[in-house]
Amino acid sequence: MTSLRKLGQSDLEVFPLALGGNVFGWTADRNRSFAVLDAYAAAGGNFVDTADSYSAWIEGNHGGESETIIGEWIKERGNRSDVVIATKVSQHPDFKGLSAANIKAAADASLKRLGTDHIDLYYTHFDQPEVPVEEIIGALDELVRAGKVRQIGASNISAERLKASLEFSEREGLARYVALQPHYNLVSRDTYEGELRDLAERAGLAAMPYFALASGFLTGKYRPGATVDSARAEGAAKHLATERGQKVLTALDEVARAHDAEVATVALAWLAAQPTVAAPIASARTVEQLPALLAVAGLRLTDDEIGKLTQASA
Repeated sequence: MTSLRKLGQSDLEVFPLALGGNVFGWTADRNRSFAVLDAYAAAGGNFVDTADSYSAWIEGNHGGESETIIGEWIKERGNRSDVVIATKVSQHPDFKGLSAANIKAAADASLKRLGTDHIDLYYTHFDQPEVPVEEIIGALDELVRAGKVRQIGASNISAERLKASLEFSEREGLARYVALQPHYNLVSRDTYEGELRDLAERAGLAAMPYFALASGFLTGKYRPGATVDSARAEGAAKHLATERGQKVLTALDEVARAHDAEVATVALAWLAAQPTVAAPIASARTVEQLPALLAVAGLRLTDDEIGKLTQASA
């Protein structure tokens, strides 16, 4: 049994890989999504990440499709108390932004789709610098006090705004961010490493990086001359054209061979070994894609291997 990781200074304990729900209702239909969720849970997984806007970008979808599928799965399996659900606010077409009224209305809509009375971890999806942190934290605190939300987090936020939010929470004795969801992986390190990560480390925040596999590039299936059937192929393939991307693949191949592991597993293990990271987020649209992701729970890289990958991706 894989040991769970404590999520920052919160009371949440999570599996070291968060299952990304962005594909549910998009590239994975209801049945396929259920199969992936079942396999993840059977392997000891308990941490599912979604957002109210998934997947509004698809023609015919309106947003909320992922939450609805997760809610139906929990209801059918009767396992709500075994699953830590993270969702986000600010991007749903009907609930745009981070005004206090919108945060509260969006949370109620998410709860209804999820078929639950509480959200375990509620993130602001994209910060809105024009909205005072006092208004955002105030609304989130109300949700926590009402029992609708257990813990709060921030995704896509600057160090400056995060600092102001934490200081306001401390000063007023209000709910405080315990988690961050930054864009962070072996080929995208610049947005998180530095000021934002330093602040997260000082404040005891847990990071759950998204695009942990760079839209699939870090699975190793994108190689010169290879064509990949994926909705995200374009985003992944752009890394192939860079020297950094090629160096990273070479280093990943080497470390993967040493452990008889998948390239994706090694890329996630590097991320999991970084300061503040509690659980990288990765999604699977089929059950066959899951084992390489789940294996991160059992893979420990040596300091030399971590250093080699860090250097290759510099």
